[in-house]
Amino acid sequence: MSGEKTEVFHHIERVVDEDLRNGTYKRIICTRFPPEPNGYLHIGSAYAINMNYRIAQKFNGEFNLRFDDTNPLKEDSEYVNAIIEDVNWLGYNTANRIFYGSDYSNDIYNAAIRLIKKGKAYVCELSPEEITEYRGTLTESGKNSPYRNRPIEENIDLFLRMRNGEFPTGSKVLRAKIDMGSPNINLRDPILYRVIHASHYRTGDEWCIYPMYDFAHPIQDAIEGITHSLCSIEFKNHRPLYEWVLTELEMKEPPKQREFGRLNITGVVTSKRYLRELVTGNFVDGWDDPRLPTLRGLRRRGFTPKSIRAFVNEIGFFKNQSTVDIAMLESIQRNELKTRVNSVMAVLNPLKVTITNYDEKKSELLSIENNKENPELGSRDVPFSRVIYIEKDDFMEVPAKGYKRLALNSEVRLKGAYFIKCNEVIKDEATGEVIELLCTYDPITKSGTGFTGRKVKGTIHWVSADSCISVDINLFDTLFENEMIVLDSEKTWDEKINPMSKVLLKNCKIESWINNANMEDRYQFFRHGYFCLDKYSTGKKLIFNRIVSLKDSWKGKQS
Repeated sequence: MSGEKTEVFHHIERVVDEDLRNGTYKRIICTRFPPEPNGYLHIGSAYAINMNYRIAQKFNGEFNLRFDDTNPLKEDSEYVNAIIEDVNWLGYNTANRIFYGSDYSNDIYNAAIRLIKKGKAYVCELSPEEITEYRGTLTESGKNSPYRNRPIEENIDLFLRMRNGEFPTGSKVLRAKIDMGSPNINLRDPILYRVIHASHYRTGDEWCIYPMYDFAHPIQDAIEGITHSLCSIEFKNHRPLYEWVLTELEMKEPPKQREFGRLNITGVVTSKRYLRELVTGNFVDGWDDPRLPTLRGLRRRGFTPKSIRAFVNEIGFFKNQSTVDIAMLESIQRNELKTRVNSVMAVLNPLKVTITNYDEKKSELLSIENNKENPELGSRDVPFSRVIYIEKDDFMEVPAKGYKRLALNSEVRLKGAYFIKCNEVIKDEATGEVIELLCTYDPITKSGTGFTGRKVKGTIHWVSADSCISVDINLFDTLFENEMIVLDSEKTWDEKINPMSKVLLKNCKIESWINNANMEDRYQFFRHGYFCLDKYSTGKKLIFNRIVSLKDSWKGKQS
């Protein structure tokens, strides 16, 4: 590989390419994605996975999925299983490359002993509040702990007793001895280990001390043979500590940490803390709420793995924090589905129409194309009868200027059927609401017959009352009208959430063949957008989620 020319596009690829050419590593390139199993993956996770996976693929290397499971208080096998499923659903192969940080507990513990013996770590008994006070600020240096200069033998004894469970949770910590005057706060004697008396989902009660991420991370990377530890930009200031640990432990061919920009999406939050608050506070319908940017939510809403991979690839690489319009993901999904899914006529807000001159006993099948963009998908026979449903919005008793649909005493074409004319409007006596239209049809205007006698301004969709079924439909919008509102500490989540982010429409009318819909199928509802079945559908009541509307608002901008 070192003799080949590889096209590189950004600084991380340049680092990897240079290391290959210089023979920095005698092992193959290896990257990793290290999620903490205390929640579900989101679209930002997909970006990080893709970055690491593509680097490994591009340079003929390996990609590891490694669980950062060194905190027993938050982690659970439920999240482990969900993460594995989500990564594989996205299409990133993790076969035989799944690892667990907790499996390296002995190695990390022994590394801590080595640092103590070198005089590079000590047991500290300051309280958490005191440690914070001693650490200093961004403008003021920290000050040494009174326990910093304990003899090595005493530190080893105390650390062994911590390991043996002699001290209560939070009473003692092991700290690195680096520099309390460093301008980088991460180097001001950071905590390496803490006492936590809690059962771990994987190791049970074997341990009562657990390493901090900044200590465990480089050791785990070195054990697995990771060459390039790629992480988001917020870890840049942690890199000196990453390198300090590897240097003090004298790791051969140590891995390199390099950073890429954090991905933010308009209208949603990708902070795991905020997502957890929304879920645990019941402000949304769980981790798979279709309004959330979790992979579970996107999957339930109907986004495909292909669209998500295309989205993170299209974003490309950025070095700093970047915000991308959610409309970009929607546009990619829309374009993917445009030519490959069948259309179906669905009336979301039904208005009854009786065609008075159509024989009550008559019915017929009309041929309608399955996808006007793709003739190869063929056509289907749609039942037509005397009573049909149209959208309430497709009728206006007194049409406004430029209105091109059905109005009193005017004609419109029914999709794939006939011209109809509205002759009479029936209203509810109590409310004045229009509840039925009495219309007539012109038999000679049947679609496909070549009729050119006169023209109408518009075409509307419909369903036959005799053969349609009733379904519920969820329409989604962005969870937050303005993503900056999330930072407003004066407002509650109830006040921050867009009240129109989820609209449930009950008893919509749709072609009956949709009864055979499958969970993985996608459909274009004529004039309404792209839809899929929701997981809460039953044989008695189907529920559909709108994935995206037909209108594309993506302008090709990101910040």
